[in-house]
Amino acid sequence: MKICTICARGGSKGVLNKNIRLMNGIPLIVYSINQAIQSKEFEVVAVSSDSSDILEIASQAGVKCLIKRPEVMAQDSSAKLPAIIHAMEMAENFAKKKSNILVDLDCTSPLRAIDDIKNAIKLLEQTNAPNVITGAVARRSPYFNLVEMNDDETVQLSKVANPPIVRRQDAPKCFDMNASIYVWRREEIYKSPSVINSGTRLYCMPEERSIDIDSELDFSFVEFLMKNAQG
Repeated sequence: MKICTICARGGSKGVLNKNIRLMNGIPLIVYSINQAIQSKEFEVVAVSSDSSDILEIASQAGVKCLIKRPEVMAQDSSAKLPAIIHAMEMAENFAKKKSNILVDLDCTSPLRAIDDIKNAIKLLEQTNAPNVITGAVARRSPYFNLVEMNDDETVQLSKVANPPIVRRQDAPKCFDMNASIYVWRREEIYKSPSVINSGTRLYCMPEERSIDIDSELDFSFVEFLMKNAQG
């Protein structure tokens, strides 16, 4: 059994109420809910939130497994992974059986395609990977043009190669994690409760489907891309 979790807190600092804010007339979280349902990959799609408004919108969008997130998991400082595991366990209780694959969709990444979900799952199933993350080719390379600032405000390359890399084309491939899709084998999420583990694989998505909404600019840009695609 495959379970999909969508975890959405009521509070948001960068974009007020972003998880239920209307994007082209649709609450943001509903894009991820629709993708999960339309993929036909999951026996259970579960939404976890501390917000009754979010859970009501999820219910209206067709989600039957609605999970009230414990307050201790809904603070600004709370890590997301415990909330994902809690949502998975509650979804298993709802279905009355254990899952073997868990997929978490971040509701702030609405540009993903349904095929991205399917292909990320397929990558896990066709390899021995404990989990799969998604990302896009990085615009900046830590070997070539990504720098870190020292305490004295001087800068240095984030990653120094020996011998030095003088052409970007010669640098190892680097990717930006896009916070869109996370896939785990159930046993692995307990064995190594982390996003990056030994053996983690990456499913590469194009840049235009990899924007994670974390600011008003991100929100406006994603909305523009959606309108442009529809036009």
